[in-house]
Amino acid sequence: MTGNTEWARHWHFTGLPGLDLLRARYVRHAFPRHAHDGFTFGAITSGIEEIGLRGGTARVGSGGVIMINPEVAHTARAGTPDGWAYATLYPAAHVIREVAAELGTIRGTPGFAETVADDSRAVHLIHAVHRAAEEGNALAADSLLRVVLAHLLRLHGGPLPARAPRTAGARNALLARAALEERIADPPSLAALAAELDTSPFALLRAFRDAYGMPPHAWLTNARVRRARRLLEAGRAPAETAVAVGFTDQPHLNRHFTRIVGVPPGAYRRERAAIRALAPPPAPPAPR
Repeated sequence: MTGNTEWARHWHFTGLPGLDLLRARYVRHAFPRHAHDGFTFGAITSGIEEIGLRGGTARVGSGGVIMINPEVAHTARAGTPDGWAYATLYPAAHVIREVAAELGTIRGTPGFAETVADDSRAVHLIHAVHRAAEEGNALAADSLLRVVLAHLLRLHGGPLPARAPRTAGARNALLARAALEERIADPPSLAALAAELDTSPFALLRAFRDAYGMPPHAWLTNARVRRARRLLEAGRAPAETAVAVGFTDQPHLNRHFTRIVGVPPGAYRRERAAIRALAPPPAPPAPR
């Protein structure tokens, strides 16, 4: 942890469906406000990371673990001039639900009330999942993943609070989100969107921020990057992907994708292509 060298690998191991992995060291890089559709578990090995949440900023250093629920808007940046290094697991929500159901200790939708905890065992296990995946050991990686998720749920997990009754503002925010998803490449202005929903631009802006933790334009950028990830995973070229999701050009995609995902879209696509190339071919049909 010396100097200003940054590096990152964001990838998927075929032996762990429903999981993305990131191992990185960041110094100058700062993640803008964004959210994930699955969970985030980060194990800090050196330096300090600052997580910006709606309720304030959390700092986590070596030996600490970060736990972020799906769709929780947050930022991330270095909390020290030397930056931070970590290994992160991004399991889909259904993976957490499956492990929680096997444990049988959480009633309701499983999640995490605290964002940061000192948990050296979780940090060790998260890095062990990475090592096993990097070695191509599917049995060990899958076993260790279930062990660490069970550990996190037992020590830090619980039922997520029930959603509050939906107000008119919340309904408008939901409708606005659906409209932006449908017209992701050519979205309306805030004023036009508010007029469609028979509300004012300021009221819609406030309702959307309350519902999703960020204003519509920031949420749209995040949604475009999510869709770009799916297209890149399918093998689409970055230049084509940029136009398909509504970015002006490939540099525009590169800038936002790198800020939110932590690696450039070209590197992200190459990692996925390499994994697909290593995947065994489908088994031939059994003879009759």
